[in-house]
Order: sequence, then structure tokens, then C-alpha cells
Amino acid sequence: MGFFRNQFANVVEWEEFRDDMIFWKWSNREIKKGSKLIIRSGQDAIFVNNGKIEGIFKEEGSYNIESEIIPFLSTLKGFKFGFNSGMRVEVLFVNTKEFTVRWGTQNPILIPTPQLPGGMPIRANGTFNFKVSDYVTLIDNIAGMKGSYLVEDVKIRITSVLDQLLMKWISREGKDMFNLQANAAEIAKGIREDLDMEMLGNGMTITGFQVMSFNYPQEIQDMITKTASHEMIGNLSKYQQVSMTDGIASGKVQGGGMASDMAGMMMGMTMANEMMKNMNMNHNPGQNPPSGQPQSQSPFAGQSPSQQQNYQQNQQHNQQYNQQQDQQQNYQQNQQQNQQQNQQQNQQQNQQQNQQQDQQQNQQQNQQQNQQQNQQPLAAAPSAEGGKRPNFCPNCGTKNEGANFCPNCGQKLN
Repeated sequence: MGFFRNQFANVVEWEEFRDDMIFWKWSNREIKKGSKLIIRSGQDAIFVNNGKIEGIFKEEGSYNIESEIIPFLSTLKGFKFGFNSGMRVEVLFVNTKEFTVRWGTQNPILIPTPQLPGGMPIRANGTFNFKVSDYVTLIDNIAGMKGSYLVEDVKIRITSVLDQLLMKWISREGKDMFNLQANAAEIAKGIREDLDMEMLGNGMTITGFQVMSFNYPQEIQDMITKTASHEMIGNLSKYQQVSMTDGIASGKVQGGGMASDMAGMMMGMTMANEMMKNMNMNHNPGQNPPSGQPQSQSPFAGQSPSQQQNYQQNQQHNQQYNQQQDQQQNYQQNQQQNQQQNQQQNQQQNQQQNQQQDQQQNQQQNQQQNQQQNQQPLAAAPSAEGGKRPNFCPNCGTKNEGANFCPNCGQKLN
């Protein structure tokens, strides 16, 4: 029974295959007589003995190790002696496909820029591609110490140095700090080259690096959008005129005084300059009628159709300008009327408040006077009774000095 147990065949294959696993090691087991090696699509099998590569098999399929693999592994002593004892070797299965990984900055990167002393805070995201390129370096630096290796391990290694590389290549290739996407290809190319040098020590190569987008803070993004909208309008002065007219018509341009007057003055001066330019460009001095020749009363006499059209356009501009002037005057009048009404209302409210205060004061004064009048008779009553004593005794005529009884005859005096 022991003989047959030792002769049981086993299968050497990638048992824990995952799409995000770069390599997996089949190790610490004996390869017995009759064993099979199974290599699937997208895999390479590497036989390793004592840390040394003995053979690399890239063709997918199922192989009998004794008849098909041994001729290529002549250095393995266990195979030379015909599997008399099981030989312990390691088989490293490597995923040969190209991996695609998404990346993104965890924190904003402060890019030095003259416009902002503290730097421009920028976020970025994209993808990078890599694959295994050097099996010897991979085994020496990684596979010799690990049983498996995942894409997440590579991503952690990449993102640890990505912020510094972004800062380096944005500062170098970013021609316009507010439009970095225009130079995204040059920035990505420089970062790919640096990352490739970083990963060569692990037996891998960076086959691609892409920057999908650069993200600015919301305040800066709003400024960029506003600037872009202005650039899309060829005539910026016309855009300002339209914006100012819309603001006055909608009531957004407020101030009731200096602000509204300045806005109307600027708009009027701008339109007047545009009208004068149009008139100077369309006017042709060579077609003026000679002196002494009577001019026709018709405004279109002796003018070409283009001149007539220009004249009509100027008339329309004048009408529009007059209408805008009327609108400004009406707006100012309405503002003045509103101010006057507000002042009148405030005065009326102040008068009412003063009247109420005067009434309250009068009521308080009347109450105090009534209280004093009610208290005076009570206090004066004793003195009135005391004043009834006669100055002379009615019995004997002796002068009384305020006593209750006559000092001469004893007559009661009150």
C-alpha cells in the first residue's frame, strides 16, 4: 500500500486563478511519476529549483511531465533518476495579459503658479497599463518572497510616487495652467517614462499612461467657464451693451443714483462711439454734391442702394439709442419717485410716533396732577381744624396764644 500511495499522480496547475492576480506559486509539493502540467490561455509556467529558473513553458495545453517536460529539465536530479523519490520543485504561473488600472489623486496637488502664491490645487484621474516583462527580475525581487501578487499591490506602488510625478510634469509641460488638458498627452508621456523606470526593478513595464481629466476647484472652474463664454463672443463691447441693457430692463442694475447713472452713461457712450464708427466707414466723400448745386429734399437722392441701407441702419441705431435714453430716464424717474414715496412714508410714521409719544406724556402728566390734588385735602385737614381757635377768650377777653383753654378763666377755646 505504501508503494502505490507514493506513486499517485498529481496535477500541476494554477488552482487559485483570478483576473487581478499577476502570478501564483505552486510549491512545497512533490511532483510524482505520471504527473501532468496544465497551462491555460494567458498563462506561462516557470519551473524553479532552489531559486533558479530551470524552464519556461508558454504554450497552453496539458503536458505529461515524465515524457514531455523532463527532456527540458535535465538539470533536476530527481528527474534524472526516474522519479525513484518525489522531487520538490516550485512552479510559478504568471498572468501574461496586459492589466489596466484606474488611478486618481487622493488629495489636491499644489502646482506652483505665479497667479497664486500658495499654488494651484489640482486633482487628476486616468488609467495606466502594465504587464510582466522580466521573469528573472520578478522572481528575484518579488516571487521569491511571496506566494502570489495582485494588481492592487502594483497600484499602491504606483500611487505612492504619482503625486510627485504629476507635479513635475505639469510644471514642465503645462503651457497654460488653466487649460492643462491641451497638454495632457505630453504630461502623460513623461509620467509613463518615469513610472516605467520605477517598475523595471520589479520585472514589469508600464505600457501606457493616460490622463482623462484635470479637475480645478469650483471657484476657478467658474472663472474658466466665464472666460470661455466671453471668448466665444467676437464683439465683447456688444456683449457688454446687451448685458447692460438686459440688466436695466430686468431691474438687476440697481443703485438709484451713482451706479445706475454710471451704467447708463457708459452704455450711451459706447453706443455713440459705435454709431460714429459706422457713419465714418460708410460715408464716401467723393460722392458729395458740388457746391452751388441744389440738393434734393429726399434723403435718398443721389445715393446708391448700399448708402441708403446704411442710412436706414443709422436711423434705426438712433431710434434705439433714443429709446434706451428714454428707458434710462424713466428708470431714474421711477427711482426718484420711489425715494420720495419712501421719504414721505417715513415722515408720516415719524409724525405718528411723535403724536403717540406726546399723548402718552400728557396722560402721564394728568395722572400725576390728579394724584397730587387727591393728596392735598387730606394733608390740609388738620391745619384747618387747628385754625378755628379764637385769638381772645369769649368769656373774659384774655388774649389766646394758641392754647386749647383760656389761661385766665379756664374756658375751653375750641
